Amino acid sequence: MNWDRIEGNWKQFKGSVRENWGELTDDEVDQAEGKREQFVGLIQKKYGIAKDEAERQVDEFAAKH
Repeated sequence: MNWDRIEGNWKQFKGSVRENWGELTDDEVDQAEGKREQFVGLIQKKYGIAKDEAERQVDEFAAKH
């Protein structure tokens, strides 16, 4: 699925996002508003991983949904 669809339906994907990245708070997920770059940065910061790894995880999530 392309990211535009996820962004457009962010509220519907919030549950799946929280399942995949359980350390994220509802507020953090809300703040990302489905914007891919913000979301990648949030995952990178929260989990202490490289940007490449965060992007890979987000791409993998998008491919499943």
